[in-house]
Amino acid sequence: MSAANLALAGLVVIERLAELVVARRHDRALLAAGAVEHGRAHYPYMVALHAAWLLGCVVEPIAASHAFQPIRFAAGAVAVAAAVALRWWTIATLGGRWTTRVLVPPGRPLVTGGPFRFLRHPNYLAVAIEVAALPLATGAWITALTGSLLNGYLLLAIRIPCEDVALGR
Repeated sequence: MSAANLALAGLVVIERLAELVVARRHDRALLAAGAVEHGRAHYPYMVALHAAWLLGCVVEPIAASHAFQPIRFAAGAVAVAAAVALRWWTIATLGGRWTTRVLVPPGRPLVTGGPFRFLRHPNYLAVAIEVAALPLATGAWITALTGSLLNGYLLLAIRIPCEDVALGR
């Protein structure tokens, strides 16, 4: 695996850890304010999928001895950067209401600003792009395919309806 691939995967891991720090702080505040959690049962599967996906982005290119391809890497890195930017725009728009869990505070209206003006679930679009783009950048084709299928057809197919119900949509 090239140093560039490893660096990109490492940056995504650091970014995801930063998200978890923000999410945990928001979790505590939301629960203290009376928020109700929905979809608790699927959350461990989401965590496991994302951990396996990140691992696959590193292990698969090493195991398959894929050569570094600068154009593929650059295109994937740009897509990852766009996904991360969309996610942080979403986080900034939701403020203290953003978390990795489905926590709904009582009596607050839906957020309709920022990326929510254009998309109902901008964070999930960001995740879908990232789940495909990072492994494609590193040459982890199997991880890109299986990660995208599992994320889209299993995880988001459960998560989005759960969130919609929780938000009263």
